[in-house]
Amino acid sequence: MSEQISYAWGESSLGGFIVVSSSAGIVAFEFADNRKAILDALMQRLPNARLKEDQSGLADLIEKLSDVVDHPESGAYIPLDPQGSDYERQVWQMLRDIPAGETTNYGAIAAQLGTRDARDVTAAIAANGIAILIPCHRVIKKDGKISGYRWGYRRKRTLLEREKLAEPDQSI
Repeated sequence: MSEQISYAWGESSLGGFIVVSSSAGIVAFEFADNRKAILDALMQRLPNARLKEDQSGLADLIEKLSDVVDHPESGAYIPLDPQGSDYERQVWQMLRDIPAGETTNYGAIAAQLGTRDARDVTAAIAANGIAILIPCHRVIKKDGKISGYRWGYRRKRTLLEREKLAEPDQSI
């Protein structure tokens, strides 16, 4: 049985994006420079889903995500429904535990998982389809340099800069 999953397009200061949402939360939030290519890739990644465009139904979520792009430290409250293997979801949860404004490296995550080989970690991070909310942009190279980012080096650098400049949350 297939699940109905809605999607909509949005605009942000870092370009256009797509959000894909199930009844449980966000399945995908990706910068979309090529709409057709991203829809094709989503259909391959989610072969059992029935994708339906719903601009009006997801309008509030689009607005929230556009704000998250400008304030990447602010998205922790949005429900997620990440689609991946158990290992990928474990790595993605580790990424969510990295505080905004901080970074880690691939080897450190691998070490937390009990291995010295970061290749599986790198593959899991590359498979992440939920930008910013699963903050793979917070993973850098061991030497402190910014490494690859599925949605572009410029976006990764900008997100890291925005987090470093963000005021600490003073609410209790």
